[in-house]
Amino acid sequence: MSWSDGDRRSGGTTAIDATSVAGTPSLLRAINERTVLECVRRVGPISRAQLARETALSKPTVSQALAGLQQAGLVREAGRSKGGKGPTAILYQLNPRAGWVVGIDIGRRFVRAAIADVTGGFVARRDERARVRSAATLIAQVGEVAHGLAADAGIRWRQVTAAAVGSPGVFHPGQREVSLAHSLPGWGRDGIVELVRRELGTKTVFENDVNLAALGEATHGLGRGVDHLAYLHLGTGVGLGIVVHGELYRGAGGGAGEVAYLPLAGTDVEGPDSRRRGPLDVWASADGVVRAARDEGITGSLTAAKVFAAAAAGDERAGRVVAAEAERIALAVAAVSAVLDPELVILGGGIGMNAELLLDHVRGRAAELSPFRPRIEVSVLREEATLYGSVALALTAAHELLFDRTAATG
Repeated sequence: MSWSDGDRRSGGTTAIDATSVAGTPSLLRAINERTVLECVRRVGPISRAQLARETALSKPTVSQALAGLQQAGLVREAGRSKGGKGPTAILYQLNPRAGWVVGIDIGRRFVRAAIADVTGGFVARRDERARVRSAATLIAQVGEVAHGLAADAGIRWRQVTAAAVGSPGVFHPGQREVSLAHSLPGWGRDGIVELVRRELGTKTVFENDVNLAALGEATHGLGRGVDHLAYLHLGTGVGLGIVVHGELYRGAGGGAGEVAYLPLAGTDVEGPDSRRRGPLDVWASADGVVRAARDEGITGSLTAAKVFAAAAAGDERAGRVVAAEAERIALAVAAVSAVLDPELVILGGGIGMNAELLLDHVRGRAAELSPFRPRIEVSVLREEATLYGSVALALTAAHELLFDRTAATG
């Protein structure tokens, strides 16, 4: 079940009105309290009457559930309604201090992290240059940053309910290792997941960074209100995050969206780098842009950013490199659209966010290549997308844990 803003239904739990259905009282109470809690989280601040309408529970059942949630410290009063005819009503919202979550984005260049209360409000955040000498140094840095955030927020680490870690690579369900994390030295070693969990010392969930960027866009960016979206990341690497009906789609083994391995026209699918990293990654990532620039005869110290800057300044050779990059992106969008038929494709990453140079070409060429017409936009969250997604994922885990602990002691 997802607690993302993309979940527009009354929640993953079916409401059972205890006034009309027989059953174990404690079980019915727990189900109804979870239903009310999910609705408060999704809609709040919200009145009792509105809760009854949204959940299809009777008003006495809603009142009973709210009493239990207030006693557990999960819900609190949030003032009274304003306007309208008749008396005002008490409004209810999640209690921000019921728990805390940490979201962490581990990248090749930066480690970004934030601590938030259970409503998702950021309390403190840190950005540091990533120490990528080895997996050990990176894990130690993650621990330092996370525990430092708790201190910044003025809370003890044991008050953190859950943490979510996003990084490159495929996280296989039920396994301890990460695969295809080529940009982080040693990140594919066996047991890396358990080592990070041990360093953090709290409930920790893991997810691919591009998947989290898609979740971030779904909860805080252009994807709010969109049922089907794809987030195409183009930067140090290439990847795709997929959201269907507000939920991340991961595939059978966690590898859905690894579009780096698409054997598209104009890429060398047989070279050793292509077999290891994927042809689209080799030819459309930042390294691919630099490679193409050198093939055009551009010399000196090069980065993808410098090539795009030169193209913006009118350099013809750099302009050809950027045009070829836009062609590859359009091919990828056309391929993704034929398989997923998304309503929205969001371009992100250092390359994908060059809207002024890429967007018109990508839109026009994708329309020529495919009968499908997704809206193509550039991320508004930019480099923050994965961090927002990691906090959203941590909130999912935290809400489940907080409710389960409450139900167990109720």
